[in-house]
Amino acid sequence: MPSTEPACTSGRQADIFAPPWMEPDGVAMAAEVTSSKPDQDRIAKRHCYARAGIPLHLLIDREKSQVSLFSKPKRDEYTELHLAGFGEPLVLPAPFELELDTKPFI
Repeated sequence: MPSTEPACTSGRQADIFAPPWMEPDGVAMAAEVTSSKPDQDRIAKRHCYARAGIPLHLLIDREKSQVSLFSKPKRDEYTELHLAGFGEPLVLPAPFELELDTKPFI
């Protein structure tokens, strides 16, 4: 049975619940909702997405009732973070350029 634990590979290739041949080229944003393993979603996956060079990571955190938008990846971390509590708008930058309505998450 394949592991469901996230694993990062070196370089530009991310291996998160996907075959190692999946390249992140052209991926503008990784978006997800926290699972039954929220620390894995908040920390491990974030590092993998940053290491892969994915420009934006949107995390809808059910436990914290907030949305986190990570941007500007550098090595295995994002250098900018924007937070919005459920019910507050969150502006997504280019290429999306829209205001995310988080009221439905309440």
